[in-house]
Amino acid sequence: MKCGVVIFPSKFVQDKANEYRKRFDPAYTLISPHITLRSAFEINEDQLPNIIAQLNETAKQIEPFEMEINRVSSFAPVNNVIYLKVTPGDALKELHEKMHTGAFPETKEYAFVPHITIGQQLQDAEFSDILGQLRMIQFTLNEVVDNFKLVYQLENGAWEVYETFKLGGK
Repeated sequence: MKCGVVIFPSKFVQDKANEYRKRFDPAYTLISPHITLRSAFEINEDQLPNIIAQLNETAKQIEPFEMEINRVSSFAPVNNVIYLKVTPGDALKELHEKMHTGAFPETKEYAFVPHITIGQQLQDAEFSDILGQLRMIQFTLNEVVDNFKLVYQLENGAWEVYETFKLGGK
């Protein structure tokens, strides 16, 4: 079973991200805009109770927190991904760290750069043009994060929510 752990932002932020994703992100129909706390990992279903127990414990330990999304950036030159940059606050970093200990496989593919992907798999010229246009947009989006979700991948590649974990244990 392929799983991941994500934060889905508010509908307002998702709608904003989807304005771009529907044009520039081939994964648009597979998962809603999100911030990845733990990238995809494989587990056996018998490991699921331990993962869920750890996620419940993690949720109790971290209080809801504010998150700021304030600009468009990219992962160039490593790859042609355009994203909405999320300011990496302490609570967000702590959540990410806890997703790589205990019952979770400990491997980290990349350094943690909290973001919401709005474009990927773009050709070089298209990538440069779109990034240049989007970087000119000024915005600041603030919201409170009060939960995160364990998601799993279906056979068609789409992702579904398996369980939601409320921060602060409430």
